[in-house]
Amino acid sequence: MLMNIEKRIKYLGFNDFWFSLVGILIISFATYYLFNPSLDFNNWVEAVLSWVFGLMFTIIDWTINRSIMIFLRKKFPAFRDDAKRIIIFFLAVVCTVILVDFLGGSILSLIPGINVIPYQYRIKILLTIVFLTVMIMAIYEAIYYNIRLKKSVREEEQSKQILIQAQLDALQNQAQPHFFFNTLNTLRDIIDQNPKEDAMEFVDKLSDIYRFLLEAGNDNLIPLNKELKFAKAYIHIQTERFGDNLKLNWDISKASSDAMVVPMSLQLLLENAIKHNVISKSKPLTVDVAVQDNNLVVSNKMEPKSTQVPSTKVGLANIKKRYALISGKSIEITNIENRFMVSLPLLTLLDKKN
Repeated sequence: MLMNIEKRIKYLGFNDFWFSLVGILIISFATYYLFNPSLDFNNWVEAVLSWVFGLMFTIIDWTINRSIMIFLRKKFPAFRDDAKRIIIFFLAVVCTVILVDFLGGSILSLIPGINVIPYQYRIKILLTIVFLTVMIMAIYEAIYYNIRLKKSVREEEQSKQILIQAQLDALQNQAQPHFFFNTLNTLRDIIDQNPKEDAMEFVDKLSDIYRFLLEAGNDNLIPLNKELKFAKAYIHIQTERFGDNLKLNWDISKASSDAMVVPMSLQLLLENAIKHNVISKSKPLTVDVAVQDNNLVVSNKMEPKSTQVPSTKVGLANIKKRYALISGKSIEITNIENRFMVSLPLLTLLDKKN
């Protein structure tokens, strides 16, 4: 049995010390009565001895069943596995009660002066004990389910709040005066020097950025192809600003386009790369975006700017938190030989926490 209170709360949902104590006493007295319905209470020694045996059997049953319950909760933690876990646990309870009674009865029968009810007559009594055990264990499950449900709701709300905050921060970034100033200057240059089709395409890409931010809503996961469209619209605008000094290498197969990612995760990584690295003719910035081992990998050579750029604290911390809340998976960040790389797990709807 778990003696640490924190571990009991983690795997059971509550501190079950008193619940276990009361449950064991209830089942032990029920066992005593079922096996001794006509016992002479004037013989206190025999009565106490009979109850002690019932108590021992109950403690063994309770300890084994509780351990199995904790093991199954560790092995099948998701809501979608509840039915499987409960069925396995029910079968385990039945087998435990019958096996403990059979072995215990066999041992007691070897002790002189102990009369043990024949096994064929005990089976009906065991069914009642199994029923009582299952009912008490069902209380464990009800409490556990309720606590997990509340936790899931809290995490969902946290995930939505973080996503909304990311959208607000992204909108704020795009609404900053320097972004509008650079964007309008770029648009003016396009109008002066290029056909109006280029200006129209530029405006369309800018419109795609705002449309994505508005349509993303409260979606926790979106298809990779949708995220790519948003990221490419963002890069198109930045390319008009930096020209050939900003280069993107895309290596995304069509087979990966239906995978799911956290919204704005790729765009935020590209934004960070542009924000924190020098982009010039002598030091162009090349960003590689590829799918490797079921991960979306974004990497670039680091050329830090001489002056520190103010950070909105959106980037990596936001992406980390959302991946953890939504799927329980983590992103990988490496900085080796002056090359910065972030790997985002590609997800499916099954990866999303229930």
